[in-house]
Amino acid sequence: MQDLTITRRALLAGTAALAVSGPAAALTGPTPADAQLLALFDAMFAEGIADAPERATALGLDTGTNAGLKSRLSDYSRAGRDADLARARSQLDRLRAIQADDLSPPRRLDRDVVEYDLSRRVMNETRFRFGSAGGNFAPYVLTHSDGAYREVPGFLESQHRVSNASDAEAWLARLSAFAGAIDQNTQRLNEEAALGVVPPAFLLDLALPQMRRLRDTPPAESVLAAALARKAAEARVDGDWAARAAGIVSGEIAPALDRQTAAVTALRAKASMDAGVWKLPDGAAYYDAAVKSSTTTDYSAEEVHQLGLAQVADISAQLDGLLKGQGLTQGTVGQRLVALNERPDQTYPNTDPGKEELLAELRRHAAAMYPQLSRLFISQPKSRLDVNRVPPAIQEGGAGAYYSAGTPDGTRNGTFFINLTDSFDRPKFGLPTVTFHEGVPGHHFQVMLALESPDVPPIRRRAGYSAYTEGWALYAETLADEIGYYDGNPLGRIGYLQSLLFRATRLVVDTGIHHKRWTKDQAIDWMVGATGFAKGRTTREIVRYCASPGQALSYKIGHTKWLAVREAVKAKQGAAFDIRQFHEILRLGSMPLVLFEREALRRA
Repeated sequence: MQDLTITRRALLAGTAALAVSGPAAALTGPTPADAQLLALFDAMFAEGIADAPERATALGLDTGTNAGLKSRLSDYSRAGRDADLARARSQLDRLRAIQADDLSPPRRLDRDVVEYDLSRRVMNETRFRFGSAGGNFAPYVLTHSDGAYREVPGFLESQHRVSNASDAEAWLARLSAFAGAIDQNTQRLNEEAALGVVPPAFLLDLALPQMRRLRDTPPAESVLAAALARKAAEARVDGDWAARAAGIVSGEIAPALDRQTAAVTALRAKASMDAGVWKLPDGAAYYDAAVKSSTTTDYSAEEVHQLGLAQVADISAQLDGLLKGQGLTQGTVGQRLVALNERPDQTYPNTDPGKEELLAELRRHAAAMYPQLSRLFISQPKSRLDVNRVPPAIQEGGAGAYYSAGTPDGTRNGTFFINLTDSFDRPKFGLPTVTFHEGVPGHHFQVMLALESPDVPPIRRRAGYSAYTEGWALYAETLADEIGYYDGNPLGRIGYLQSLLFRATRLVVDTGIHHKRWTKDQAIDWMVGATGFAKGRTTREIVRYCASPGQALSYKIGHTKWLAVREAVKAKQGAAFDIRQFHEILRLGSMPLVLFEREALRRA
């Protein structure tokens, strides 16, 4: 279904950028400037990898001359942020020295994408001297969902490979670095609190139990020690790894966590329940920039709010008819969705066996989609898809579902993680569409086709433009509907439309919180009433938006743009249109929506 409610203005600004003009349009083969650009990209990529050891490990690049990176973690301090910004300024200056008109069309696209990213990052992080103001904004250095205490344990368990004694020693070195990263977070939290940047009290309330849980786990049972012991045993690497890791956990990491917990507890006493970033220094401008950055549009918060209201009304009208077909005729659409969610036949028991059944169903939907993919794609990733639950140790306050990339060579599969804090939050009728969003053909295809593509320079393969990537994932849900996956399954189609409705409500509640100064409870009540989602799941969503202003707007705006661009290409090509060829654009990597539209029409 294409959403036609956005009619008051073009979805994106800068329509003049949609055509390739000037000398570059005549360049069809590689040029001397192409080689210069690619050499610069190689240098920039190396610079970024040197300061992002976790990324090097995730990409399998912590070997050879980069082997030392396997023993390090990123710099979480303010000085680290300043160094990153200085590097971005230098890279932008060097990039702008290469003229776009001297490049072939593929390399011009690469230059435009990288310049878009760097220019906005430099502009926003220079103006806003707190948190992060990159593609997706994060105003607080430490919350229930951000900070080294959350990120590093999961990274080590899922990404750090142990195949020999050197790898195990590197793990131990990273444990010591983890203690330092926790202290860097704590120092920066206090520094930014002095500037007036204090997370809402309820975000700190969610963070503290997670910190204490990590601190109170016996060192030998901590994932920091146990996972190393397991990996070393599997690789037959002899050594007293568990005891040595436990010693670092107790002697270095636990004291750092004690210091951090004390700092957060003290800050909690001063924090307010105000949910929005409007309360921060230059908060209105910060949110305006966050909206533009996450959506890659020039929309104002008020325009997004009104678009959301219109889309909610449109999708609700479609759901109304389907719900009536299920005998649900009384109450609002949201109330009837709640009633459907509460039906015993639509929920799995909130027990470990029940959660395993739920995971098995998700895997069945992924398996059923795979045979259909040749109708939609020419290229498919080497990496397959795994479906796992979010580790219980970090599920509280975490995202409802997310995707973690595999390796480009196919040796590690991509993984769709689902949060199973409460099985009731995941009714059966909604399970197919979340599989298609996070897995196949959603994030798994979009991420892995870019990672595996020789057409995308390394510097761009993991670039994330939320409106493009999340827009694609929601568009992938639509593809499932278009190929008839829900034929004869009206409950599944209700789940799909509820997913679209959910993303449309995000346009309303995110702007409600940060622009209209709604409270957390106002936002929860509005979303529950509109979507019928369980209150627990909705609460986790709302606190996520409080910590990541603007990011949630990207889904529905991006979805609308993917459909609109496809229709524009179809109109241009007529009978020659091939949806499989259209989807080959994924091999060019993530990009801002305005450049996506330009490139899709250029290739048509």
